[in-house]
Amino acid sequence: MGIGEHVGRNLVTKSKWTSVANVQYRTRRAGQPFPTAGQLSTRLITEAKRTAERSWLGEVSAVVLQQSLRDAETAYRTFFASLKGTRKGPKLGAPRFKSRKDARQSIRFTANARWNITGSGRLNLPKIGAVKVKWSRALPTAPTSVTVIKDAAGRFFASFVIDTDPAADATRMPETHCTIGIDLGLTHFAVLSTGEKIDSPRFLRRAERKLKKAQRERPASRRDRRTGPRPA
Repeated sequence: MGIGEHVGRNLVTKSKWTSVANVQYRTRRAGQPFPTAGQLSTRLITEAKRTAERSWLGEVSAVVLQQSLRDAETAYRTFFASLKGTRKGPKLGAPRFKSRKDARQSIRFTANARWNITGSGRLNLPKIGAVKVKWSRALPTAPTSVTVIKDAAGRFFASFVIDTDPAADATRMPETHCTIGIDLGLTHFAVLSTGEKIDSPRFLRRAERKLKKAQRERPASRRDRRTGPRPA
């Protein structure tokens, strides 16, 4: 099974959890306790796998599904804390259902999932296999978890959590006795106290140029023509 299928089936589990939690929230005033991720793991994963309707859950890593439940549990507990006033900041709304139409989707593998990075630099994920990775840089230490993110363009990114030692990091940095001030702005990304100006990265402009080029290269027969005769 590919990463895309994992992401999609993970959304089903998270939405199902949200549905159950909504029912629990409505009956909470009657004294019904709020379900924990552990309790719902048995109900929504273990028991669901034994049914014909949800048997496909067995094709997805159990750790991914459990992490989804924990994320939803955290979201609801934060929501309830906001209602009680024990959480600082503005009031939060209830967690919403996840949809396949959401621009950003993700799955997370912890150490319990037994994933690893192969000697050839591939990311070996359970129930998915070895995935080729285009590394932006080497990891300074061994990662403890990895989150695979799918963006609106259908691209996948891997985000790693690592533990670092501040003392060891300091030894890797070159020693210097110079100081500099940085002012973040709108016209420029940053202006240094030395007078140097760093331009803002214009991701949207670059994406717009790329889209415009792709639209020009698209065959005329496949374009959306609102008026005139349809192409043969």
